[in-house]
Amino acid sequence: MAGTSAAATALDQDGPLVSLKNVTKRFPGIVANDRISIDFWPGEVHVLLGENGAGKSTLVSMLTGFQQPSEGEIEVAGVPQDLSSPQRALDLGIGAVYQHSMLAPTLTLAENVSLGRPWWQKPDRRGIADEMRKTANSVGITIRPEALTSALSLGERQQAEIVRALMRGSRFLILDEATAMLTPKDAEKLGNLMRLIAQDGRGVVFITHKLNEAVAYGDRISVLRLGKKVGGLPPEQLRAMDKTEAHDEIVRLMFGTRTTGSEATENTPPPQHKLDETEKPILEILALEVDDEATPVSGIELKIRPGEVVGIAGIDGNGQVQLAEALAGQRPVRNGRIYLDGVSIEDKSIGGRRNLGLSYVTDDRLGEGIVGAFPVSLNLLLKQIGDAPFWKHGLEQPAEIARNATEKVAAFDIRTPGIGTPAGKLSGGNIQKLLLARELGEKTRAVIFAKPTYGLDLQNIAASRNRIREAADARKAVLLISTELDELLELSDRIAVMSQGRIVGIVDNNETARQRVGELMSGVGE
Repeated sequence: MAGTSAAATALDQDGPLVSLKNVTKRFPGIVANDRISIDFWPGEVHVLLGENGAGKSTLVSMLTGFQQPSEGEIEVAGVPQDLSSPQRALDLGIGAVYQHSMLAPTLTLAENVSLGRPWWQKPDRRGIADEMRKTANSVGITIRPEALTSALSLGERQQAEIVRALMRGSRFLILDEATAMLTPKDAEKLGNLMRLIAQDGRGVVFITHKLNEAVAYGDRISVLRLGKKVGGLPPEQLRAMDKTEAHDEIVRLMFGTRTTGSEATENTPPPQHKLDETEKPILEILALEVDDEATPVSGIELKIRPGEVVGIAGIDGNGQVQLAEALAGQRPVRNGRIYLDGVSIEDKSIGGRRNLGLSYVTDDRLGEGIVGAFPVSLNLLLKQIGDAPFWKHGLEQPAEIARNATEKVAAFDIRTPGIGTPAGKLSGGNIQKLLLARELGEKTRAVIFAKPTYGLDLQNIAASRNRIREAADARKAVLLISTELDELLELSDRIAVMSQGRIVGIVDNNETARQRVGELMSGVGE
C-alpha cells in the first residue's frame, strides 16, 4: 500500500518519521492545542508529558486521524499529509495502543487480529496465528494466538495489541497511557518492549504521567501545558542528567510558574481559613475500601474539620469517582468507616446521609445531576421527593415547590426563563448553579465537590469557586476533588494526592505545595 511504503521510506531517511508543524486545534470556546511543533524520530521512544488538560489526548486524536488540525500541518516522512480518518493514519503506518484494551474479550487473539480484514474472505486462522508468533518473536515476546482474550492479564493484552499494530505495518506507534492499569512488573516489560521496537528503527510515542517511566524508557521528552509545548529534554541533555536532575526539570516544566497571556503569575496564595486543630472533624474517613473492577480504592484515611477544604488531586481514573460515590452512598463500602459529626454513616442510604448533613455535587451534571425533562423547580428537590413541606400525604404542594425554586433561583443567580423550564434546556453553567443551590443548604455539614468547574466558562468557574469558599466560611467541611492543580492550590488548606486507588501523600498548602503535589502526581517521592 502507498501508506506502508511512505512509512517504510521514513525508516531509510535522515529526517523525522512524523512532524507537527505549528499545529493548532480549536473547539468552541477553547484552544486545545496551540501552535505545537514536534519532530518524532525513528529509533526513539519520545515521551509526551503533561497534566490533565494539557492537550495530549487531542494531539493523539489528530495523529490517529480522529480529529484534523484547525491550522498547521502534519508531515509523514517529510511529506504533508491529510490524516482525514483513522484508516488513512493506519495506511501511513501510524498505530496506537490505548490505556483500556480495544480487544474483544470473547474472541481469541487470532480472531481479534482478523477483525477489519476483507469480510468476503474466510480468515486464515492458522496463517494469522503463525504471523502473530513471528511478529511477536521479532520483538522478543511470546504470544498465544489461540488464547481467549478475557483469560489474559492486562499486560498480555497490551502486548497483543502492540503485535496487532505491528502486523498492520505500523512504523510509528503511539502508546497512550498504556502502563496506567498495569502492575509494576508488567509496566517494566512494556517499557523494555518499547525499547526493542524503537531499536528496530520504528518511532514510539509514549504518553504517561509517571516520571520514573518517562526517564527510564524515554530517549526524548516533550512537555505540554495548557495546550502548548513548553519545553522538553533532548537525548543529549537527558543522557547527561541523573534521575533526580531529570525529575526536577520535568516537574518544573509541568507544574512551574503559570503564564496568563504574556504575564507570569506566581503561585496562588493559599486560602486563609480560620482553623482550630483541636476541633473534632466533621467528616472522618478511616481505612476505607471500595470494590471496583477498574480501580479499587483502599486505605483511605482523611479527617476534615469545620471550615476546612481538603483537596483531592490526581490524574483522572485513579479512584476519585469511586471515593466520592462511596462517601455519598451511591457505591457500597467493602471495609472501613465513615463518620459525620461522630455518627457512623457507611451503612446509611443516600437519603439518610443527606438528612444528617452530607451533600454531593456530582461532576456528571446531565447524566446524574439532573433529570433533563423535569422543570427547574423539581430538579431543585430531586433528593427531597416526598418530603414535607413540598409533599403532604404523597401529594405535591405546588405553592411550596414554587416558593423554594423562586428563592434558590434568585440566591444562586440561575439564569432560566422560568422555574417551569426543563432543566435540560439550561446552559452548563446554569445547571451547575442548580446543583449548587440544591446541595448547599443551611443544614449541610459536609459537602463533596467532584470537578465542580469542569467544562465551565471563566465567569461560571469564578462563581463556583466562590460558592466553595462560602461553604468553608460557613464552617462546613469541604472535600474538593479536582484535576485542576491551580484550582486546588487556590481553594484547599491541604491537598491529598490519589494514585491507583490510594492516597500517596497529603501536602499542606504552602509555597512548596505545587512542586510537592506535582511530584506525587507524577509518581515521584511517595
